[in-house]
Amino acid sequence: MMMNVQILERPARQAVESPIDRVHLARYTLGNVPLEIEILGLFAMQAPSTLGELRGAQTEKAWREAAHTLKGSARAVGAKRVGDCAERVEALKASTNQVARLVALETLSQALDEALVYIERLSEKA
Repeated sequence: MMMNVQILERPARQAVESPIDRVHLARYTLGNVPLEIEILGLFAMQAPSTLGELRGAQTEKAWREAAHTLKGSARAVGAKRVGDCAERVEALKASTNQVARLVALETLSQALDEALVYIERLSEKA
């Protein structure tokens, strides 16, 4: 007697690193794509303002808090590159060379832009 067993398919690992690791996100959403889109949409709405807070930080505490917030939210949704860049920014001290801080911020901004474009395209397909 054959049993009918349903196998849940896991998303395949992306061959090229995507701005969003959908496999990572699917672990938390149990593969619920509409929920993934909703979570990514919330990230896409909040992350630019957090980056703005980081750019406008007047104290080392404000700098670290904004970078830490962006790092955590990025990693939660699978935006690995954004999270890694935010971690590097968070580690910079106020005494760090201004040029190094600006370069780190620009790298973070570019990573975030890539993630936001990916999220927008994904949302359009849904």
